[in-house]
Amino acid sequence: MTDFVHLHVHSDFSLQDAAVSVMALADRAEELGMTHLALTDHGNMFGIMKFIGACEENAKHEKRKNPVKPIAGCEVYVSPGSRFEKKGGESDNRYYHLVLLAANREGYLNLVKLCSLAYTEGFYYRPRIDEELLAQYHGGLIALSACVSGEIPKLIQAGKIEEAEAKARFYRDLFGDDNFYLEIQDHGIPAGRLKGCSLSQKDINKEIAAISRKTGIPLVATNDVHYLNREDYVAHDILLCIGTGKLRTEEKRKKYHGDQFYFKTGDEMAALFSEYPEAVANTVRIARRCAAEVPRIDVKELPRFLPDFDIPPGFQNADIYLRHLAAEGLAKRYAKEKADAGTGGGRWEEIQKRADYELDTIISMGFTGYFLIVADFINWAKDHGIDVGPGRGSGAGSIAAYALRITGI
Repeated sequence: MTDFVHLHVHSDFSLQDAAVSVMALADRAEELGMTHLALTDHGNMFGIMKFIGACEENAKHEKRKNPVKPIAGCEVYVSPGSRFEKKGGESDNRYYHLVLLAANREGYLNLVKLCSLAYTEGFYYRPRIDEELLAQYHGGLIALSACVSGEIPKLIQAGKIEEAEAKARFYRDLFGDDNFYLEIQDHGIPAGRLKGCSLSQKDINKEIAAISRKTGIPLVATNDVHYLNREDYVAHDILLCIGTGKLRTEEKRKKYHGDQFYFKTGDEMAALFSEYPEAVANTVRIARRCAAEVPRIDVKELPRFLPDFDIPPGFQNADIYLRHLAAEGLAKRYAKEKADAGTGGGRWEEIQKRADYELDTIISMGFTGYFLIVADFINWAKDHGIDVGPGRGSGAGSIAAYALRITGI
């Protein structure tokens, strides 16, 4: 089987745009004998830890013969101008795609920084970065020019070949030699299918290859993976309709041409890009360079990231104050049961036992401040005539939350 590594891969963490789990991706890579696998979800790194965990679990399994090394990446959205400029509609080229892969620890931390700033500073239809941020946080990253929605392919589609070449040189100079690759894909998109463009995807690849020859910037072959198997394209198309509120029968809607956006084998990719064997081989070369040490957080240490609550005078600490408020609330919520306890009723003891169990769990996990803060703003709203729902989510059945008036269930 041909050595090949998928470097452009989306999971269901590319929300409403991809239809495959990170576990299934890791399993498929192992099944095909691939040594590495990248995860490059759209604009986020939400699935990276779960993806790394899935690869690690596969490596530990005694029946698994081929450990797969995970590569942390992201297909970021790059604003054509400043990330702070937020004008026009989504169809007005408000962003281009660019694939970033973490080659080392510095690259991983820079990728985290870029994704965070994309949301906090650049969000406009999508979480966006810009060239200013790339100039600051490009260290340790390997960049690929992305799919037909990348800036270089977009310029080619518009007939602006010289500008496409200039942009390729810009990225090469920014990321450094051997850290920027011109990406080619072939999902069989015919001429006229791309909006405002008469070129087919193969035609675009030829122009990209010509820029590669002229500039010396290497090619890399990828498949824009959005589902696992070829036959999954129908389920994926339905997912797109759900995400966009459209019917499959509607012509003017978001859709992916054909059924080729699946997890292909190395042999399939080699056959598809027989004109560009170096582009296939470069996937392995890139993958071997990606050895990012991803910082791991012990779940037991998470409470130190949770907020504190300023308690009133007279209480030694927040834990004691939480128990005090819960005791007051229980007495009000279950006044009858408390009164019955004096006449031999046994339910009050059961209520207190359950509340103590929940409070012990909340305090031991470090969630005291969280419960106090939520109770504070929920009760303030109720006391000021602001409507608050009765409660939802995993804590809706909590007797501690009921005692604190967080929930009404």
